[in-house]
Amino acid sequence: MESAKEISVIEQKAVESVKEVSGSVALLEALIVEGVDTIFGYPGGAIMPIYDALYDYSEQLNHILVRHEQGGIHAGQGYARTSGKVGVVFATSGPGATNLVTGLADAQIDSTPLVCITGQVFAHLLGTDAFQETDVINITTPITKWNYQVTDANEIPEVIAKAFYIAKSGRPGPVLIDITKNAQIQKFNYLGYTKCNHIRSYRPKPIVRPQYIQEAAELINSAKKPFIIWGQGVILGSAEKEFKAFVEKSGIPAAWTVLGAGAIPTDHPQNVGMLGMHGNYGPNVLTNDCDVLIAIGMRFDDRVTGRLDKYAKQAKVVHLDIDPAEIDKNVMSTVPVWGDCKETLPMLTALVEQHDHSEWLQVFADHTKQEVESVIHNELNPTGEQMTMGEVIKHLNEITGGDAVIVTDVGQHQMVACRYAKLNKTRSNVTSGGLGTMGFALPAAIGAKFGAQERDVVAIIGDGGFQMTLQELGTIMQSKVDVKIIILNNSFLGMVRQWQELFNERRYSFVNIESPDFVMVAKGYGIEGRSIDQRTDLVPALTEMMNHKGAYLLEVMVTKENNVFPMVPQGCSVSEIRLK
Repeated sequence: MESAKEISVIEQKAVESVKEVSGSVALLEALIVEGVDTIFGYPGGAIMPIYDALYDYSEQLNHILVRHEQGGIHAGQGYARTSGKVGVVFATSGPGATNLVTGLADAQIDSTPLVCITGQVFAHLLGTDAFQETDVINITTPITKWNYQVTDANEIPEVIAKAFYIAKSGRPGPVLIDITKNAQIQKFNYLGYTKCNHIRSYRPKPIVRPQYIQEAAELINSAKKPFIIWGQGVILGSAEKEFKAFVEKSGIPAAWTVLGAGAIPTDHPQNVGMLGMHGNYGPNVLTNDCDVLIAIGMRFDDRVTGRLDKYAKQAKVVHLDIDPAEIDKNVMSTVPVWGDCKETLPMLTALVEQHDHSEWLQVFADHTKQEVESVIHNELNPTGEQMTMGEVIKHLNEITGGDAVIVTDVGQHQMVACRYAKLNKTRSNVTSGGLGTMGFALPAAIGAKFGAQERDVVAIIGDGGFQMTLQELGTIMQSKVDVKIIILNNSFLGMVRQWQELFNERRYSFVNIESPDFVMVAKGYGIEGRSIDQRTDLVPALTEMMNHKGAYLLEVMVTKENNVFPMVPQGCSVSEIRLK
């Protein structure tokens, strides 16, 4: 039994361990414990106390000053996607916070883990329409996994711990924490920071039901024409090895969604291509021919399924997903397998029989041959005078060897890059999937480079999307970010133009877009660049870009009215995919 004297010594030590700090300091201490090394942000009045505290943490926390808050959150997304960590973003109140909205919506639908910290006016001014006051909590509730407003500094350690836990656990997503200015300034007795690993009533991983694993294995083992379709859940769950083991033991052909690209290498013998509106011919058509469809970490997005009433009606469906809300949401499952695929896939692999589906794989190969003859050969090896987007990607593959991180914007170039880019490694494809955000690529490439500093990062952008966030060239200049930028310029908003050509009788309504001299703009930011319009210059220009130390912008003038095929027209079945 401890004596009174011993108790008093313990109490004295406990008192000495307590230090009084501001809410801002407590926040930064929390970020350090969470392993944060990079923050993307833009200061302002309501978040100024946090930035003042950040001044003393410059050796521990690398802050990247972006040129627009939307650029900051897309950079945070790029960082999260290549690093596998939580992206962190700072913004001030009012317009600073509302400028995060597009990125939050993008991160929510693409399951990207972010913690966004916004400043807010003093608590006593809330609801008074004070200068730069905006109700960011109600604005962002539908597009965040969780959000919370802090009005008392004492809450900060616990709230930040919850924010990181929620953002990265289960199905990841964005979290926004709004901190009033008084809470940033307020001093309180700081007892230290403890990471969160449990929240009552929050179950990020559903309980795995072994009977469903058994039922799924029985279906797969008895299947004659099984087909695997996988999505980003494999990558988010860090289950690439487990997935590869399942694919190779089962012998089943496998196709990927846009965000799932790279989980296994592009040239893996069982990788049969991309699903979706502009995916490969075989994976789309044969979805409606398989007898068992095994969906892993994907949500049956409409761009993948086409008409739901004509999607895989002949197949029994096994759906593996960590989010129970996705099971039976769009496509009814025969066997639902809830759980983290890093856990469920090995259980399933153990029960699956070693199989050789070579005849079924040959059916995919036959469809690929047809697609090559009708589409791919002409796109990658054009004989016309003007260059195609596909041949640019082809030669980029040859130079990078498929080891680069490819960051794409949204439009025709995105679909071409996703179709033809060679990806040897996971976390190599960074793009805006569900929201389709133009302007995503340039800032996302900045974040991607900070998340994977040892890798080459190439941003592939259209002339339209580039002009939405080109101010982030200033971020590249100031922070000396070594990213390579390829602008595929067809002088059109290409994807909209394609639809107007095919479905609106070539009534090109406001899709012609004029651009500045991109090379001169880049040079204004101290970034080297070059513009080419001749095929003979393509390989030398790409080689020069990749060998250049530091950022580089290459503009490639491509054919104006080239279309991306195959294509599943909106409202059609995947088996109605068009080759021309």
